[in-house]
Amino acid sequence: MTTTKGCACCEVGVLGRRGLLTGASALGAAGLFGSARAAERPFRIDVHHHISPPTWLEAVKKMKLDNPPMVNWSPEKSLEDMEKGGVATAMTSPTTPQLGFLPAADAARIARESNEYARKVANDYPGRFGVFAMLPMPYVDESLKEIAYAFDTLHADGIGMMTSYGDKWLGYSEFQPVFEELNRRKAVVYTHPTLPNCCVNLVRGVPEVAVEYGADTTRTIVNLIFTGASQRYPDINFIFSHGGGVLTAVAERLQIQMVTTPPYVGKITHAQVEHELNRFFYDTAQVANAVTIEALAKLVPTSQIVFGSDFPYRTAAEHVKGLSLRFKGEVLRGIERDNAARILPAIRPV
Repeated sequence: MTTTKGCACCEVGVLGRRGLLTGASALGAAGLFGSARAAERPFRIDVHHHISPPTWLEAVKKMKLDNPPMVNWSPEKSLEDMEKGGVATAMTSPTTPQLGFLPAADAARIARESNEYARKVANDYPGRFGVFAMLPMPYVDESLKEIAYAFDTLHADGIGMMTSYGDKWLGYSEFQPVFEELNRRKAVVYTHPTLPNCCVNLVRGVPEVAVEYGADTTRTIVNLIFTGASQRYPDINFIFSHGGGVLTAVAERLQIQMVTTPPYVGKITHAQVEHELNRFFYDTAQVANAVTIEALAKLVPTSQIVFGSDFPYRTAAEHVKGLSLRFKGEVLRGIERDNAARILPAIRPV
């Protein structure tokens, strides 16, 4: 049986290969099980759920950075998907590219209008939507102003960021004032991958979403840890999309090679790397398959895994089905709701 790190209850949370149903009957049973779960009273929290505020969408379309799911999004479509997947509350955030392609003044204006729109959607459907506010990053002064407005006026649940901005990742010193303020506020910071300047059109015929999104998520995790930034911001609850990207594939390099060779030998220890990896949160969007989610559950405690659907690019129901095949009991309930509720105090109990 596969086991997970963390508390004793987690050690029976992942179903081993022998415990999985097999054959045609298994597929039928899994389908029925998934349907039955979705038919229950919605209780899941989806931390990876995209919204398309009108003025932001207009700006993205003008730059020809839009795509059909983004353009065709609506609150009603979100609610329909949430019902099918048994999601009680979706934490909304615009997807990549957010606002880094705009001048500072335009980015600040559209961030404000987008966050006000997200709050209006949440108010129109009480309890169904939360707000991960968008910042006009990489502009620091403008972002500090929007942090204050988002939390103090709009009562946002957290901040939604990109993993990088141009050629700068989240642990860079240029962004230190932003993260110091977020740490002071004990904020939730949800991150979504994007394309850094370095890594566009690298491999002919391979879209960036196939590899680069996962790589950029891991780049910012590594950057936060090895610059000491994440240790300086212990009160920020970071959520990383897609199970941390390619983190499970490179974890041993971080745990052993990076801490035993220059320039980090003697500066950061294996224990410090483990501590940071184990305190971050990782969502399930596009990783609810046996290979990736089981590897993640061996790397970090299952208490740090939270439900994400990546709607409108994927559906909640397919993630519910994938997770139900691999976790059970309190561990599954934690992934689907309780782990996120622990860091989102505005979420209502169900």
